[in-house]
Amino acid sequence: MGFRKKNKSPPVLSHEFVIQNHADMVSCLAMIILLGLMFEVTAKFAIMFITVQYNVTQVPDEKSEPVNLYQYGPKDVATVFFYLLIAVILHALIQEYILDKINRRLHLSKTKHSKFNESGQLAAFYLFSFIWGCSILTAEEFATNPTFLWEGYPHTNMV
Repeated sequence: MGFRKKNKSPPVLSHEFVIQNHADMVSCLAMIILLGLMFEVTAKFAIMFITVQYNVTQVPDEKSEPVNLYQYGPKDVATVFFYLLIAVILHALIQEYILDKINRRLHLSKTKHSKFNESGQLAAFYLFSFIWGCSILTAEEFATNPTFLWEGYPHTNMV
């Protein structure tokens, strides 16, 4: 009967600590931003992280309804930052709840384990990109008329 070695947690803010807990740190930061939406004082600042900021309303004809379009600007850096946080959280969720459980059942070697994790993350990314791309193609009617991609280039307004 051997003694079990206790798993010592790495020192706080060390490189190993950040690697092991990066998803928890990022999710706390995302929750703080979302918590800012709950209070009127901080809501104007927090909304900058979640939605696009540059709304342009155009009325093509007097008879037709106005169309909401969006442009890009410097405040969109905050939006990109927030969605980057969400991507890190999704990456950690896929790793912990899907890939690690499969890895435990397969009993792979260390190199095959890391290759499996990398391939699994890439497969999840490709699947997500494919689904998102198909939804954009159908929603923007690019599938029926692909010339919309280059007509009126450069596109400064987004739907």
